[in-house]
Amino acid sequence: MGNTVGSLSQRQKSIIIGSLLGDAHLRKIPGRADAFVEINHSYKAKDYVDWKYKELKPLSAGKPQKREYSGRVAYRFYTKQHPELSEFLAEFYKNGKKIVPRNIQLDALSLAVWYMDDGSKTKKGDVYLNTQQFSFNDQRFLLHLLRQLGVRARMNKDKKYYRIRIRKESVPNFVSLITPYIIPSMEYKLPSLTNDPVET
Repeated sequence: MGNTVGSLSQRQKSIIIGSLLGDAHLRKIPGRADAFVEINHSYKAKDYVDWKYKELKPLSAGKPQKREYSGRVAYRFYTKQHPELSEFLAEFYKNGKKIVPRNIQLDALSLAVWYMDDGSKTKKGDVYLNTQQFSFNDQRFLLHLLRQLGVRARMNKDKKYYRIRIRKESVPNFVSLITPYIIPSMEYKLPSLTNDPVET
C-alpha cells in the first residue's frame, strides 16, 4: 500500500467525503506513514463498488474482491495510503469514532454518493439520509450543510435514534442536485416526483 499517487482531484475528494458520510472507513496501520480508505458494500451493490473503484482507480491498491463472512457476502476494495487521507482521518475521527468535521465541504457529487451509500425512500415518498451513526449535534450540522445546497431537512426519530428526513418541499431540489451523479444501478433509490406511490 505504498503512496504512489499525486494530489487528490476535487472529484475524488467529493466521492471520498460522500463515502465517509456513508459506509466507508478510514484506517491507518501502526508503523505506516498514512491512512487509507476501505470501500465495503453488500455484493448486491457490486456495480456501485465497481463505479467507485473506477473513479478512485489511481488511488486504489487493488481491484474489488468478493468476501463472505458471518452469512454476509461483501464486495470491497482498499485505497493506497495517502497523506490527504491522513488529513481526512484526523478530521473525520475523534477517539476512534467517526464524526462530521466542521470544515467539511459538501457538494452535489458528495451528496449523491452519501445518498447512494445511506439514503432511502418510503412508499409515502419520504426521503431519508440514515445518519444514525452520528451524534445529534453532528446531524444538526449536516442540516446546516444541506441548507447551503438549498435543501431543507429536519431531524426524524427512528425508534431511539435520529436520522435526517428531507422536507417534502425540498425533495425536487434534492433530486435535481443528485440525479446527474446517480449511477443506473442506484436509480431505484430516487424518489418519484409525481403523485404516484413510490416503491421501495
